[in-house]
Amino acid sequence: MKYVYVALAFTLLAGPASAQAINLLKGDGMPKTMQEVVKEQEIEDAYKKKMKEIPDQKASSDPWGNVRSADTPKSTPSAHRSKTR
Repeated sequence: MKYVYVALAFTLLAGPASAQAINLLKGDGMPKTMQEVVKEQEIEDAYKKKMKEIPDQKASSDPWGNVRSADTPKSTPSAHRSKTR
């Protein structure tokens, strides 16, 4: 009975492992015709042209960026404390 369980475990583990070897997105492996190559090149050129037409993004607007500037003096904690306790 122990061997049946071991064989069942190997069978269950072998299914997903063999499924990983199948590549469904690979295609049929046929070479591309000249028309397909030209069409893909036209699509790529049109994409690059459209990407050049898109304006650059503005710098990010940070609402807290100018709250404290570098030249603002920091207060010292000893100046605000009273000497008597």
